[in-house]
This record gives sequence, structure tokens and C-alpha cells, in this order.
Amino acid sequence: MATVELSAQEAAALAAVDEAAIARTLPELIAIPSVTGSPAESELQHHLAGRLERLGLDVDLWSMDLPELLAHPDFPGSEAPREEAWGLVGTTRDGGDGPTLILQGHVDVVPPGDVERWEGDPFVPRVTGDTVHGRGACDMKAGLTAHLAALAAIRASGVRLRGRVAVHFVVGEEDGGLGAFGTLRRGHTGDACVIAEPTAGTLVTANAGALTFRLDVPGRSAHASSRDEGVSAVDAYLPVHRALAELETARNTDPDPLMAEYPIPYALSVGTLRSGDWASSVPDLLVAEGRLGVRLDEEPAAARAALERCVAETCAADPWLREHPVTVTWPGGQFAPGRLPAGHPLRDTVREAHAAANGGVRVRERGAPYGSDLRHYTAAGIPTLQYGPGDIRHGHSTRERVDVREVVDVARTLVLTALRTVGTK
Repeated sequence: MATVELSAQEAAALAAVDEAAIARTLPELIAIPSVTGSPAESELQHHLAGRLERLGLDVDLWSMDLPELLAHPDFPGSEAPREEAWGLVGTTRDGGDGPTLILQGHVDVVPPGDVERWEGDPFVPRVTGDTVHGRGACDMKAGLTAHLAALAAIRASGVRLRGRVAVHFVVGEEDGGLGAFGTLRRGHTGDACVIAEPTAGTLVTANAGALTFRLDVPGRSAHASSRDEGVSAVDAYLPVHRALAELETARNTDPDPLMAEYPIPYALSVGTLRSGDWASSVPDLLVAEGRLGVRLDEEPAAARAALERCVAETCAADPWLREHPVTVTWPGGQFAPGRLPAGHPLRDTVREAHAAANGGVRVRERGAPYGSDLRHYTAAGIPTLQYGPGDIRHGHSTRERVDVREVVDVARTLVLTALRTVGTK
């Protein structure tokens, strides 16, 4: 591993990264149960606004106009019911004519599921050695903590910035990206963006997309004792299910090199099936809801058309479905794919910053098979990548956890990334 030279300002800022404060902050954020759409999501935004004010940032905390955003033709969809949504942006004050770097993270977490499967309360952080356990530990309150720690270190070091660092803390990422959408619509922008999603020590420069679909499969009801008089919607669905599996296989041939390490880069999964309302009746409707992976650089409309065509062809080949076709709709989150523009210097800036801050270790580049807020920022013309603490394989699970050392390493990298992107005086 090569020794990397640091400027005096960089060395001072790195020395100011406070590991003890990181170890305190992460459990405090986990303890606020900010499930998507819940009142605690708003509570966390106000809590973070206070932290940003104490760091000396200019803070914009606003209540989003939900009816206006939902009515916008580009609204990305949502799944969780909500009564309010708060936007939060903090910007350093001392910058002038230099560029603006955005540090972005979502404050919402998914529900904990069956709490009996957790070792303790999922929102009471549990610390074992260097590891912090709890819902949201890696996805992505560790990333929020790293952002706060990087900003605190830059301020404590006394380094003066030529440009600005803006932190975007957003709601609703888990169900479509309402927060990022509303933040960008408010006019908050920048020259580059790092999202601290859990990337397990890699640089994620591209995201696949993900579209939520719903299938309504008709049947014909009858008494179960004379089921031959009816048509079970469950039986009618089976050929559709097989066709969806074949579609997934076809859509995963020859993936982009950034996605080649994944067994299924663009997964097509049926997550819920609901059918029947009485045990001794033939069900006359089955509702299937699932997730369609969108390939890198593929338009979501083309992905939707591929699934709709698959279902239509299956119906045309089936005697019952030919006369009673399946209805396809697209509710919920609609994540388009996105990627950092080829050759953009942000990738090498973060890679070199990681090496300089962490003993010369260089991180590798890859894509991610899930959707994120990256696509909102790239669509707005802001070059964006993901780099953050934790492993996504632990997110959304009862074993969610992150090592404090990872958060520290990321915070140190973000300090150098910020200084090298916005410049110093």
C-alpha cells in the first residue's frame, strides 16, 4: 500500500474526526424509530436540523407540499401512507466561488417486521464490541452519522472552504424517493453528490431500477364442493407465474459489466399473493404484487412494456385468460436506473480520498441491483455515486448492524472528498 501525502489542512481535518462522537451519535439516531411515513420520520428531521444548526450551517427545514408533489407528472410513486413530509438541507456558510458538494442520506427506515425474531427491541440500539445493532443501523443511519462527523471535523479543524458542502437529509427513500424529489424541486442543487448508502467498502457508480407492479387475475366463483363449476383464480395465475420466471431469465442475459458479479442483476420477484375470502369457495380473484428490476440505461417505460407484453402473450395462449385477461397496473415506488457519467472525476476523487484516509487501500467500483435516490440526482444533472458504511445484505433484516470503525473510515473519506471537491482557501 502506497503512502499518500496530505496537505496540512487535510491532515488537520482528518485529525478532527471524533470517533467517540460517532459512537454516541449512531445509537441516538437508531433510537428514533423513523419508519417511512411515520411521525418519527418527521421527528428525526427536526432532530437533525438542530444538529446542523449547532454545526453552524445555514438550515432549510420545510414542510413539503404533498398534494403538489403527488400531482406532479414526474412524481416517483409511494407506498407508505403519510400525512406530512419534511425536507432538510444544511449548507456551509464560508464558501464563495467554488463548487458545491452534496452529502445525501435518507432518514427513513423500513418496519422491523416480526419483533420476536430480533434480539431485543429493534429500536433500542445494542452494542457488542465495535458493532451497533438495530433497525436502520446500516440503512442508513450509519451514513447519516458519517455525514455529520465529516461536517463536524471540517468545522473543528478551522479549514476555510472555497466552495460549499450541502447536506440533504431526505424522507421517503424506501418507498420511492419523495424526499429527494421534493428537495430538488425546491431548488437545492450542487456540482456533485455522494449518497452514503451501505456499499460494503466499494464505490457504487450505477443503480438498477425497480418498479412495483400489480396483477389482477380473474377467476369464477363457485361452491368448493362443485369446484368444476368455477375457475380458480389461483390456477389461472400459475401460467403467468411461470412466464414471469422466464421473463426474468431473458432480462438477465448479458448484463452490464458493473452488474456482472450478481447472480440476478435485475430481479423480478412476486412479493405478495392474495386470493379468496372463504375456505369453501372457489376464489374469483387473485392479486399478485411484485417488483420488476430495470436494467442500467433502460427506460422504465420499456421495462413496463416488457412485463405487460409477457402477461398479454400468456393470456392469449390460455383458454380462460384469453377471455378474462389479467390486468396489470403500476402502483407504489417507481425507481428508474441511474449512473455516474463515464469519466466523471468524482469517482477517482472518492477512490483516492479513501486511499489517502485509510492507509492506501483502494476501493473497487461496481453497480447495485436496487433502486435509490441516485437516479433523482443524476436525472437533475448532478453527478452522483454511492459510498457509505455497512453492508446492504444486513439492511431490512433482523440482523441489521454496522461496525463503528466503518463509519469512521467513511467519515474520514468524506472529509477529504469534500476538501478536494470544493477546494480550500
